[in-house]
Amino acid sequence: MTAPLDLVIIGAGLSGIGAACRYVTAFPDGRFTILEARDAIGGTWDLFRYPGIRSDSDMLTLGYDFRPWPGAKTLADGPAIRDYVRDTAAEYGVDERVEFDSRVVGLDFSTGDDLWTVAVETDGRRRKVRARFVLSCAGYYRYDKGHDPAFEGREDFAGDIIHPQFWPEELDHSGKRIAVIGSGATAVTLVPELAKTAAHVVQVQRTPSYVASIPSEDPVVKLTSKILPSDWSYRLNRWKNVKLTGWFYRRAQADPQKARANLRKRTLKAVGADYPVDVHFNPPYNPWDQRLCMVPDGDMFAALKARRASIATGRIERFTTDGILMQDGTSVEADLIVTATGLELNFGTNYPIAIDGAPRDPSEGFTYKGVMVSGLPNMMAVFGYTNASWTLRADLMTRYMIRLMRHLQKTGMTRVVPVAPEGMERRPILDFQAGYLQRAIHTMPAQGDRMPWLNVQDYRHDCQVLIEDPLADEALRFSRVEAKAALPEPAE
Repeated sequence: MTAPLDLVIIGAGLSGIGAACRYVTAFPDGRFTILEARDAIGGTWDLFRYPGIRSDSDMLTLGYDFRPWPGAKTLADGPAIRDYVRDTAAEYGVDERVEFDSRVVGLDFSTGDDLWTVAVETDGRRRKVRARFVLSCAGYYRYDKGHDPAFEGREDFAGDIIHPQFWPEELDHSGKRIAVIGSGATAVTLVPELAKTAAHVVQVQRTPSYVASIPSEDPVVKLTSKILPSDWSYRLNRWKNVKLTGWFYRRAQADPQKARANLRKRTLKAVGADYPVDVHFNPPYNPWDQRLCMVPDGDMFAALKARRASIATGRIERFTTDGILMQDGTSVEADLIVTATGLELNFGTNYPIAIDGAPRDPSEGFTYKGVMVSGLPNMMAVFGYTNASWTLRADLMTRYMIRLMRHLQKTGMTRVVPVAPEGMERRPILDFQAGYLQRAIHTMPAQGDRMPWLNVQDYRHDCQVLIEDPLADEALRFSRVEAKAALPEPAE
């Protein structure tokens, strides 16, 4: 048991390293550590190694506001993002504060001294770390397990079956017939990349997704970088991307039929007027009810048009010795099957939380401004946007945490906890139809029916309520340890 720290950050990925850099800038003498379960910095961008791995958000907003993304690509590849995160950690000196192979296995808050005790496991041995504040940047999905549904006949297939989350680096897929099951960002990334050397690639999807092309290099960025100082060019284009993303999302929500028609028109232009777009690119939901899949320079469409790849839409009946049998009787021949079937969502934690030894379930609480959970003091869990870059919201949440910590320091308070009003209506934390979210929505806290208990997926709104609005409101309770204020029970 070490002396208490000011802050424990859980996770050394994009969010955790960004939070640490913000923290050391605000509190140069602050005592903190970063607990990382794996043996490397980078999070998602170190874990995923499948061919073609890249961002699904533009790098001007996925990168850090305080350290502009240096590359020219709109959607960057995984290794480049990993290097960027590691270089940022080294530049700010926070790489030296990472404790690797340190898996958090439990949290317990003591109301007697307003400290979290963090149980940490390394190589089967446990230790404890105490801290005044905990920020979970552990991501939104399980690293040890992907969503891999059971398919009848799986054991009959003669080839290899691989989940992208655990891609073998030594795998040679050239010259093979490949079936990629899935329709999300991972699938539309894999298909054109594998098609470069495979005999043929078939994307097998139960339900289509919206797919839109984006320039691999932003022409406005290329222009402004020639005529403006680099910092001005970055600020201008980052602002542009934030505004455009928000505008497109609001337009799609306001007139989904028009948005659907525009996407259909663009897809037809990309793949050819004779392509069955209404079969393979016509989801049953409206645009942005799930995240749009962005493809650089239309590489997915180009692979389809060149007949290096194709799509089979429908339900799978079973795996066979040499591929996949669809329910409509068609067969997809394959030497390799890739199950790009999604993630197992994890809301910031996969470890028990307690207060004075009594278990607390975050799913029973309400989210406060989308950043804290009612009844849980001195704790935040980062969860980014579903309709924009993850980092935009992660950074706002970190800046809000720093505001809270400064306020506690200035006022001599030792505890801050959101208290939900009794009888408030419970609503799902996100109105988002993606399968990975719907499978786990019951494990997440609810949002309420009024501010500040709404989880608004809007960057402009969050800038106001997290950075500009006063900290004090009737929902947020501040206290000092001497008062020994009793923590409220979660609202029913």
